[in-house]
Amino acid sequence: MYTFLLGIILLIIGYFTYGKLIERIFGVKAARPTPAYANRDDIDYLPMSTPKNSLIQLLNIAGTGPVFGPIMGALYGPVAFIWIVVGCIFAGAVHDYLTGMISIRNKGAHLPQLASKFLGKSMRHIVNAFAILLLLLVGTVFVSTPASLLHVLMDGRIALGIIIGVIFLYYILATLLPVDKIIGRLYPYFGAILIISSLGVGIGMLVTGAPIPELSLTNFHPDNLPIFPLIFFTITCGALSGFHATQTPIISRTTQHETQGRKIFYGMMIAEGIIAMIWAAAAMSLVNGYGGLNEMLAVGGPGAVVTEVSTLLLGAIGGTIAVLGVVVLPITSGDTAFRSARMIIAEYFNIAQKKLLSRLWIALPLFAISVVLTQIDFNILWRYFSWANQATAVIALFVGAMYLYIARKNYWVSLIPGTFMLVMVITYILNAQIGLNLPMPISWVGGVIGAVVLVVLFFIQAKKNRANNLPLEVEVDYKHSA
Repeated sequence: MYTFLLGIILLIIGYFTYGKLIERIFGVKAARPTPAYANRDDIDYLPMSTPKNSLIQLLNIAGTGPVFGPIMGALYGPVAFIWIVVGCIFAGAVHDYLTGMISIRNKGAHLPQLASKFLGKSMRHIVNAFAILLLLLVGTVFVSTPASLLHVLMDGRIALGIIIGVIFLYYILATLLPVDKIIGRLYPYFGAILIISSLGVGIGMLVTGAPIPELSLTNFHPDNLPIFPLIFFTITCGALSGFHATQTPIISRTTQHETQGRKIFYGMMIAEGIIAMIWAAAAMSLVNGYGGLNEMLAVGGPGAVVTEVSTLLLGAIGGTIAVLGVVVLPITSGDTAFRSARMIIAEYFNIAQKKLLSRLWIALPLFAISVVLTQIDFNILWRYFSWANQATAVIALFVGAMYLYIARKNYWVSLIPGTFMLVMVITYILNAQIGLNLPMPISWVGGVIGAVVLVVLFFIQAKKNRANNLPLEVEVDYKHSA
């Protein structure tokens, strides 16, 4: 278990070292009023405590990503541990922290508005389309996955359609009501279930001496699928995920002080990385090798692996609690996915959200489209989601790099992971069947050339922005501080 335990330790160390460095580079303004006070409307903008914000943030960003993604990524072998640890510390947590803090400095703005401001006005329309597409895919995927898990958990006693209907009803309420009415009240309990279930699986592996494989760069995938770039689109949440950029503004609008940002944004990404490590290790160790894991995934998907692992390690009762913890993940990301989509559309068209009717006419069409999307094959939805997800992450990392460049700070901490993933995003869509289906060598060349061109354009825009003294933040009245 040396590789597994070392990975957990490195993630924790990363929070206290690299997380502190990123906080210092960004430059916290402790006295600056946050949007929770400066823009308070008691719907989306209102102050909540750090523990509550942290748990909500963890549940918002998690989804099934740190469970299902690592389970499927486990097919590649222990190399999955490397991407989770390195990706989480140097890419995912940096992405989440910068997105959250830049949003706080700009009235809790969502990614499309930030991209418009820092990358150029034309980017607003592109990122809006990307963000809404991503959120609709997330919301749809996170209706079907928890519904199927609950359907299996109840031995099919309740029809799948009824379960889906109940989840949709909850999503509608969570999307429309003030953030503290449902999300703020239920999430701490959901968070407790998630943490207990994940720790239960992790401790169960330690107690039983589960045979977790040690570090190896060998590709163990039974179908011999290439590690690069596929692993970056298999393990997303838990390492790097653009979906997080759509979620952090929900909490940037409820954060009390900028000093809490590292705990809420960077810290919760590290927590998600630990969850991902646990489930990747469990999948590698408990399903009779990667061939057996592949067969189980083919028959029952990641949900079947979750049920098998939980029952083997924790027994019938403990296993049920663990499965419920996994059910909580997609539900608590699906609801905020629709909520974020509603907020982004309102921001795009400058529609105030104080009145229920204003929220309703934006939200209902989103749910209608999602109902239609539930009829599409899950695997196809997941492939498009994975690519849109990482493309959004690249945009968010470039926004962070632009902010730091204009501020004359170390922008490489965001630009390097952003450029690396830009190569992967272009290469993947050139090679994938859902893309242009080009041969892999040609796709790699296209990925590198495309990334170089876009990075050159980034620096051209960055120099213009710095020369024009582009304002980094929205002015606030310091009388609004708590």
